[in-house]
Amino acid sequence: MLTFDVRIYAIEVRPDRRKPFRVRWSVGAKKHSKSYTLKAQADGRRSELMAALRKGEQFDAEEGLPVSEQRTLLTTVSWYEHARDYAQMKWPRAAAKHRASIADALATVTPSLITAGMRGYPKPRVLRTALYAWAFRMVRPEDGELVPLMEAEAPPSEIAHALAWITKHSLPITEAAKPEHLRKALGAISVTLAGKTAAENTTRRKRMILNNAFMYAIERDHLDVNPLRRVDWQAPPTDDEIDFRYVPNPQLAKTLLAAVQAQGARGEHLEAFFGCIYYAAMRPGEIAALKNTDCVLPEDEDEWGELILAENHPEVASGWTDDGTPYDKRGLKRRARKTTRPVPIPPALVRLLKDHKKRYGAAPDGRLFRAARGGRVRSTEYCEIWKEAREQALTPEDAKTPLADVPYSLRHAGISLWIKAGVEPPEVARRAGHSLAVMYRVYAKILRGRQTHANHLIAVALQDHETEPEPS
Repeated sequence: MLTFDVRIYAIEVRPDRRKPFRVRWSVGAKKHSKSYTLKAQADGRRSELMAALRKGEQFDAEEGLPVSEQRTLLTTVSWYEHARDYAQMKWPRAAAKHRASIADALATVTPSLITAGMRGYPKPRVLRTALYAWAFRMVRPEDGELVPLMEAEAPPSEIAHALAWITKHSLPITEAAKPEHLRKALGAISVTLAGKTAAENTTRRKRMILNNAFMYAIERDHLDVNPLRRVDWQAPPTDDEIDFRYVPNPQLAKTLLAAVQAQGARGEHLEAFFGCIYYAAMRPGEIAALKNTDCVLPEDEDEWGELILAENHPEVASGWTDDGTPYDKRGLKRRARKTTRPVPIPPALVRLLKDHKKRYGAAPDGRLFRAARGGRVRSTEYCEIWKEAREQALTPEDAKTPLADVPYSLRHAGISLWIKAGVEPPEVARRAGHSLAVMYRVYAKILRGRQTHANHLIAVALQDHETEPEPS
């Protein structure tokens, strides 16, 4: 309801409040107020309201805003609306895990980009679920048009309330782009849901998504410049190095593989699976995609073989894939779709794979490792086997520590072994399928340990040079 019945009062000072200066006004019978930290801010807001009143503008009784401001709000997209549009734009070409990562990042920052006031604020866990699983997750209904799940299905009442609340309280994107709000968003991505400092890689990934969302806002004429470039902010320092006290040495790695094999039929089937993690430093998703044709295995089991890795089937919730399967089908991580990665494998893995193929054959599509019904081996299954093997292989004291606490520890163990054996870092990075930057950051401690060897080589070279005869 629009009305000319507007009264603007003097600024109220409340010294005991965090924001002590309050601007008060009434529109018809409804009272409105806004509090500020500084008096100058309150004076500025009161002056804006007074200017609108002197111009003869009507005010909206419900929102308490002049018609000119109301029109601006109606024509300005909110951060939440833009975030939904961005997630929808990215969905068709993004891998399933990246879709989930986008939703995770947007669900992290969106609650921090809201208007002041906590009245009716949903429970944080409910709000996160509403954003992550309903607003930023897309589906294709029968008509084939990609829409957020919230538009395809009726959400539960508490989810619907949370979505309605964030719709009303999300900042306009032009406001969200201001430094004071951006710092809140950046602070949100630098902590975990438990309130602890997030890993550097997690913060970097979420900041990249936030940056990309603002670039999309420029593309859609919501903003003129990317506001993140004007904010001087660094993530809290974290240590991404592995604690090598808890990485199994070669002897323990072999003991763990033997303990896997001892877990009955399931363990026997997964022995070569874990062998691929250790001897070839493969990711579980790469092993799940490994086919018979990818294996170059010599007749002589005492010779080296080779795996030609071409695909990755990372596990992900079925709601993020196009076909509803609990895993994605894609090329190798951070590589072009048809790129392959040859990995030489030692005789120990050659023997494991040949024995596996002899006993279990391959799935109709050629995959070597599969569940009982032919699908992907789930992480719940191989993690359960690993837990039992770990309890058998470790002493009770070691079992209470993080030593070899997850199957991925075998990958760290394999890469560590390569570095200690003297394999050049670029070749280690190539075989493991990650960048040199990641290897130097994660395996810095071992690489620093190679300095003594490097110093010795340089000293020998210098000594040889010094003892060379002078030219006559």
